[in-house]
Amino acid sequence: MDSKKLALLCRDLADNRKAENIMVLDVRKISTVTDYFVVASGTSEPHLRAIMDEITDKLRAEHNLRPRAMDGTLQTAWVVMDFFDVIVHVMRTDVRERYNLEGLWGDAPLVRARKAARKTPKGRPND
Repeated sequence: MDSKKLALLCRDLADNRKAENIMVLDVRKISTVTDYFVVASGTSEPHLRAIMDEITDKLRAEHNLRPRAMDGTLQTAWVVMDFFDVIVHVMRTDVRERYNLEGLWGDAPLVRARKAARKTPKGRPND
């Protein structure tokens, strides 16, 4: 799977667990460490765990992908999952505000979510 697809999948998996303020930053032109950062917020330790577990469990089960490294703890309210070309940061909201990764990597373009195709009711022509 290419790095952009992986980053978008991580965003979707975080969204499955109601992560807040999910952002995907394209750092390919400004970093030699990775291609994308996925940054997501949770409101509590159980919420952070649910987000983290959703990402790691689904990637392992459905794509045979595991993070090559993980750092941080739920108690520090910041967990980093390193998938080599994609680094996922799951943080409690107050920790995210304090460290301001989006500001630190402010030159990185934001990868926007694709808009869902508009569906028309069955039997009706498209406008």
